[in-house]
Amino acid sequence: MERPAWAPPGIDISVPSVSRMYDFYLGGSHNFEVDREAARKAMEFMPGLPKVMQANRAFMRRAVRYAVAEGVTQFLDIGSGIPTFGNVHEVATAATPDARVVYVDHDPVAVAHSRAVLAGEDRAAVVAADLRKPREILDSPEVRQLLDLERPVALLLVAVLHFLEDEDDPRAAVAELLDALAPGSLLVLTHASYEGIPLTQGQAEGTVGVYRQIRNPLVMRSHAEISRFFDGCEQVEPGLVSMPEWRPESPVEEEDPYAFSGFAGVGRKA
Repeated sequence: MERPAWAPPGIDISVPSVSRMYDFYLGGSHNFEVDREAARKAMEFMPGLPKVMQANRAFMRRAVRYAVAEGVTQFLDIGSGIPTFGNVHEVATAATPDARVVYVDHDPVAVAHSRAVLAGEDRAAVVAADLRKPREILDSPEVRQLLDLERPVALLLVAVLHFLEDEDDPRAAVAELLDALAPGSLLVLTHASYEGIPLTQGQAEGTVGVYRQIRNPLVMRSHAEISRFFDGCEQVEPGLVSMPEWRPESPVEEEDPYAFSGFAGVGRKA
């Protein structure tokens, strides 16, 4: 397999990556055939996966604009993936020149491409780190230099928590991150769930099985389980809802049925 020029040396390009699969779903070009093959297998069971990812991105953009309107201009985006058009720093800086963004991912391709995209940006940076180790993120030079944790920060966990299994204790990781942030900070998240998918659970389990086979288990949690990530926060209206239903900017009835898969919400730290 030929290694593209943008692929950093040392990574195994024979193993699928969830961030590169996400890039493929969104129509990006920073993915390998192994990623496309895994994504196509997942789409055999759930053909609307690209619509789910597009709904994720659209929610993220609305949430960033909401944060800026609320006076929050600092963003910590964990599990940020490979930058595509309309990413956090683009949306945030379009809303305010004061925006500062730190992206965090553990995929070397996502990190390398983010650094290339952000070259010359003095208000955005990327950290190679894992959500399972919040302290490494909080203590990173990029976070210390760009973000003032004494002021509110928008913590973005978009389409990432469902890749942490219960034994990883994702709620503890979220709690540790929130504990380090100032009152008034926002928690912005989306999470996969069997609820809302326009398929039977048995059909959707086929997609879950594909992710399990590539050793990136997709953990589908219930509305009640996802709500617990907001412990210590007051959920912003309309609460934890399907992605198109969170402060929509266009008629919800025009959305693809797959866009209603899973949940999205924003909480404010007291």
